[in-house]
Amino acid sequence: MVSSSNQPTKLNELQISLLRLFERGMSDEEVLELRRVLVAHMSQKMLDEVERIDAERGYTTEDYERMLNAPS
Repeated sequence: MVSSSNQPTKLNELQISLLRLFERGMSDEEVLELRRVLVAHMSQKMLDEVERIDAERGYTTEDYERMLNAPS
């Protein structure tokens, strides 16, 4: 389980709905820990997808800055 207390705990609507299925009978600490795990998992999936796109399309940091209109 993820134990870092500084990880984000913001969830989307689907994650909140899924969490409600599991949180009955759980302590506040257990619910918070489950939220952290869900967010960490989704964050990792997003990073994995970005890496896949990078590999397929060969994007560079400059490409992302241009797409986001935010030069470093």
